[in-house]
This record gives sequence, structure tokens and C-alpha cells, in this order.
Amino acid sequence: MTHISKEEARRIAGQSIMIRMPETVLSETTANFIRENHIRAICLFRQNMVNQDQLTKLTSDLRAVMGTEALIGIDQEGGAVVRATWVPQPPAAMSLGASNDPELCRQVGAAVARSVKALGFNWNFAPVLDLNNNVNNPVISERSFGADPVRAHQLASAWMEGSLSEGVACCIKHFPGHGDTHVDSHRDLPEVNKSRAELDALELAPFKAAAKNAPAMMTAHIVYPQIDPENPATMSSKILTGILRDEWNYHGVVITDGMDMHAIAGRYGVGAAAVKALAAGADMVMALGNAETQIETLNALALAIESGEIPYSAVQKKLERIRQLAQQYPSLTGLYDQRTEDADRVLMAQAWQCGLTTYRQAVPPKPGSQVRLVISADVVSDGVSEAGIPAHKVASMLSQIYDVQTSTFDDASSFDWSSIPADGRTLILASTVRIRYNEHARKTWKPDLHLVLWNPFQTLDIDAPALISYGFAEPAIQAVGAWLSGKAEASGQVPVANFDQLAAS
Repeated sequence: MTHISKEEARRIAGQSIMIRMPETVLSETTANFIRENHIRAICLFRQNMVNQDQLTKLTSDLRAVMGTEALIGIDQEGGAVVRATWVPQPPAAMSLGASNDPELCRQVGAAVARSVKALGFNWNFAPVLDLNNNVNNPVISERSFGADPVRAHQLASAWMEGSLSEGVACCIKHFPGHGDTHVDSHRDLPEVNKSRAELDALELAPFKAAAKNAPAMMTAHIVYPQIDPENPATMSSKILTGILRDEWNYHGVVITDGMDMHAIAGRYGVGAAAVKALAAGADMVMALGNAETQIETLNALALAIESGEIPYSAVQKKLERIRQLAQQYPSLTGLYDQRTEDADRVLMAQAWQCGLTTYRQAVPPKPGSQVRLVISADVVSDGVSEAGIPAHKVASMLSQIYDVQTSTFDDASSFDWSSIPADGRTLILASTVRIRYNEHARKTWKPDLHLVLWNPFQTLDIDAPALISYGFAEPAIQAVGAWLSGKAEASGQVPVANFDQLAAS
């Protein structure tokens, strides 16, 4: 066994984690933490972002501290899961699935990469390859390209091809598949109790196909008991080494999902979990907690590396994979010239419009009609996505077309639909949250038109004609307005087979 010093083990540990930070300006404290612990990877979130100039300066400063092989990551999937909200806003994956156009996916993926590359990012944690095979999934829904594994792979791979062509690494997620869960792993540990044959036919299929070209893959904090009843995929050698490395011969970087998520941190402890993840076959651990839990992770990894619990030869292979990723996709703050940005905004607007989908023969009220908007008073972030669109923005869009009055509700589970004035106005319900409606709303809410501005599966909850946008970004709302005005078609198709039958179940 190769003996390594405490100092070398600690350096390797630092090279094997990705951290987050709470700042918008790199402080000397954080810079020193990065230097002293040999950190080379960081993921930035909405809390780190103010505007283009600030963010470009931050990533430049981080790169100066972390070195030329820095990995600066972002979740810029599209739809509700974006972090930089002022660049051209990409459609949700399910909107692209509704368009069913691989070339459009490629163009969107390339445009996303151009926008984040100019900000200094070289690693985007997208696209999502989870399948829409559970309508009650609380965290995937519109983030998935659809329910069919072949088509989802084709569209996601086209998106990835566009990104890679612009020099931004992708990370397909969440392997082996987060689609068929009804629990959010940010809050608890989900389980997918399917046989290997069932997983091969659905969940695993798009990952296996995309693995040929994906430079990186993110693990899921989910237990698949018929493969490994003891460990979630993130910490399962049967899954990460057995299936991914040995069976599929995958040579890209394997990174865990955030180890601060309750499915992991609350059950195993961040340090012990990090060791198990690297020992199982992961190359990098997402240590997205605070400085205290990051230190706990570093200490545990350093001890495991020094003792040989994680063999030195395996560690060297992991570091080489990470090094190759950073060298192939360097972090270089580039120019996003105005002409290109303007063209990308046009592209995104067209892409959102192509995904618009009608349900139950929805038709818009005539322009100038008296309508009443029924909408949630407040929409906050669920921790994964950006906060939903506020009521006044939807009302403003409608007011350009109709005579609008607004009724808001605080709690959909108890809102009394009969309290809405019976004044003959056309009732338009706008759904602006991801959470599905409960039995109370399903039985008593009766709008004339349902604008589904986030989770498309809410369409199944309300017995009304609907327009599905798959998201609430500004170009999505503009597309909805164009359809209501009679200036745009809605030619998308929900990329889930037997969607109508699901409504009856």
C-alpha cells in the first residue's frame, strides 16, 4: 500500500469536493479557506448573484484563487431551475419535450452555454435525464424531457451536444433516475423498488445511452432495494462501480448530488457519507453545507485517504478524471456580445412558444372580455427552483388583453371557490407553484380556463380546459399572452403517453 502523508491526504480531499459559499463578493476569509484546503470546485447559486458585472468579477476572483483548473458550476437547466435570471431564459426540459425538436434542443443548449460561459462558468449541472413516469413526483415534473426513455435521451443529448460545442461541460442527472419517486430527496430518502430489468427498460436507459458522450454524471440520493438494499445510489458500489464503471465502461466524472440534503446528511452524517460515496465510485463530493460541514467532510475524507480506506490508486484515477474535465472545459470569462445575446433571446422566446400546449380544447376568451384572475398571492422558492411568478405580473400581462380583476388565495388546500364574486366574468385560474392540488381543490374549483404556468401535472387536478407553458420565465409569459391574443398557436404535445387517461385515474 502506498503511504501518503497527512498533508497530501488533506490536499487530495480538498481536490475531491465541491463547495458553496454565501457571498456575492469573495472575502479574504473564503479565499483563505479555498487556498488552505486546496479547493478547486465551487457551485454558485442565486444567493451569489446580483448582476452580470458582479458575477463575472466573482468567478474571475474565484478562478484566480482556485487556479487554472478551477471548476465553477451552476444549475442552469431551464424553466424554474435557473440561477442567472437576467440572461436569456431557456425553456424547461418538458417544454422542449412538448416541441419534440432535437435541433431546437441543440440550439437552446448552445445558447445556455454561451450565456453561462460569459459569466465564468465551465460546468452546468444539466440536462436532466430523469423520466416523467410518476405524475406525483414533487421535484422533477417539468425538469424532465418526458416519459419515453428513447425520446428523452435524444432531446437531452441534443441539448448536451449544443452545450459542449460552446465549451461548457454538462452533467447529466440524477443517475440512476429520480423520475419515479413521490419523495423529494432534499427532505427525505426516496426508494424506487424496481427490478434491474424494469430499471433497464426505463430509468437506466437514457443514462446508458447518454453516458457515451456525457463528460459528467450526478448521482441520486435514492435507494434501489432490488440492486442494493443497504445504500442509496450515491453511496452504492454496486451502482456506481458495478453498473456505471464496470458494465457501462463509463470514464467521465461522477459527482454526488448535494450531500447536505436531508436524505444523506440527516441519516448518515456528511463526513461518513462522503467517504462512502468516494469509496463506492464517485469522483467528487458536493459538500454544499456550511464551512463547518465542509471541514467535517474534508477531515473524514483525508483520514480515509491516509488510512487507505479509499485506495491511493483509486484516488489518482479520480483526480485524473476531474483534471481532464477541467482541462477540456476551462473556466474562461468570455464576451457575450449584444448581437449574440439578442439573437439568443429571440431563440428562447421562440422555443418557449413552440412548447405551448393546449388541453381539453382550450380556447382563449375574446380580447376585451371581462375576466377574473384567480391566483396564489405569494410564491416562494421551494429550495430547488427560483421563486414563482408574482400575481401582479400575470395580472399585468392579462390586462393588456382583457378587463381584469384579481382574486388571490393564500392556501389552495382551503380556499373557498364559492367566495369568488358571481359577476359573469370569465374565470381564469393561473397555477404558479409546483405542488399539486389537493382533493378539496380538485372537487370544488371550476375555472373557465386554467393557465398552467409551472407544473404541467396540475392540469390533471382541475377539471377545465388548460394552456400549459411549463414555466413562468418572462418569455413564457409573453408566449401565453400571444396565445391569449390570438397571435400565436399552441402546437406542443405533452410528452407523456396516455396523459388524458392519467386525468381519470
